[in-house]
Amino acid sequence: MRKLLRGRVLSFNRPPEDIEDMDALTYLEDGAVVIDAGLIAQIGSYDALKGTAPEIDHRPHLIMPGFIDPHLHFPQAQVIGSYAAELLDWLNDHTFPEEMRFDDPDHAARIAKAFFDQLLSHGTTTAMAFCTSSPVSVNAYFAQAQRRSMRMLGGKTMMDRNAPEGLCDTAQSGYDDSKALIETWNGLDRLNYAITPRFAITSTPAQLEAAGALLAEFPDMHMQTHLSENRAEIELTAELFPNARDYLDVYDRYGLLGPKSFMGHAIHLSARERALMAETGTVAVHCPTSNLFLGSGLFDLFGLEEAGVRTAVATDIGGGTSWSMLRTLGEAYKIQQLRHARLNPLKSFYWATRGNADALGMTAQIGTLEAGTEADIVVLDAGATPAMALRMERVRTLPQELFVLQTMGDDRSVVKTYVAGEDSSATA
Repeated sequence: MRKLLRGRVLSFNRPPEDIEDMDALTYLEDGAVVIDAGLIAQIGSYDALKGTAPEIDHRPHLIMPGFIDPHLHFPQAQVIGSYAAELLDWLNDHTFPEEMRFDDPDHAARIAKAFFDQLLSHGTTTAMAFCTSSPVSVNAYFAQAQRRSMRMLGGKTMMDRNAPEGLCDTAQSGYDDSKALIETWNGLDRLNYAITPRFAITSTPAQLEAAGALLAEFPDMHMQTHLSENRAEIELTAELFPNARDYLDVYDRYGLLGPKSFMGHAIHLSARERALMAETGTVAVHCPTSNLFLGSGLFDLFGLEEAGVRTAVATDIGGGTSWSMLRTLGEAYKIQQLRHARLNPLKSFYWATRGNADALGMTAQIGTLEAGTEADIVVLDAGATPAMALRMERVRTLPQELFVLQTMGDDRSVVKTYVAGEDSSATA
């Protein structure tokens, strides 16, 4: 159905250079986005576009591209906020037992529905998620995404050691299951498969070789894993791969680096690792609420960018403690403050929309409000709570408003989420 959304329209054209770089974005005080057949047909002033389609008036709220979350874990929806010492304890005490439950199709389907309900209620319209090692979980995840017409990425977690027997596959079965799931789901509607070795600790060299073989067979596919999140993790990886020069070298040896390879966390990196990530275009994914919750460390955003490393930002549910990209951006700001750097709100909102789309190589589909892209949209209210409304009385500029959303906002600030041009609440 053709429709026109009226409101204050915001979309980014390129990375902002600083907080005053308004040329990096398109901002229309009284703007309109015309949607037709799930795509953005036009964007412009309301006066220029009024009367071209039935109208939905979202004034005075902000109309933006939907948020993109490129690192989170579908089966961890019920272990968010679980008490544990740090990463490896958290995995063994909470995550692995929870993932054992996803052999049950009914349980997997129930959590899939709840998972997508949460994403959409927080304004997230695209994500790339880890499922479990069971194909049952992958099928539930993609089936639910397909039903809601969402642009989603995900994959079966490959892991053949250092986990409970019920979660372990083998190098061969991990390869076979992944290939079968690729053939079933990749490219179907708005779905994309991601090759998913969990991390070096839970994969033997044979399994990492199998993951590399999959990536060689499907070179346009994304790959997701974890890198250098925690000191104990790095030490154990060095013990398991004594011939590797460092953690990143483990993945490099098996052909797992490249512009569609996403390394969750990437906190404790050597100069050699930074240089190799920059050379290969490999993406470092910042997961601020998770890093703080598990005490993993402080992501060096500006140091990585100066080294030429591409970055993305994500919730990392359920090590992460919030589904909200707004809360995630707020914690990312605090981490940079602790590193004596400043993450300005224009850069933050670019990062969570076009920036993450660019990291995924999907700006032709998502992340902007440009004509011809898919109509995934979030409508935001910076005065959604009494405290926010009180603060907004003193706000005079767009960057100030975005900073209020970044520091005080959450799902209450999400007025509406559209997926392929349709109200997402209609498919819940």
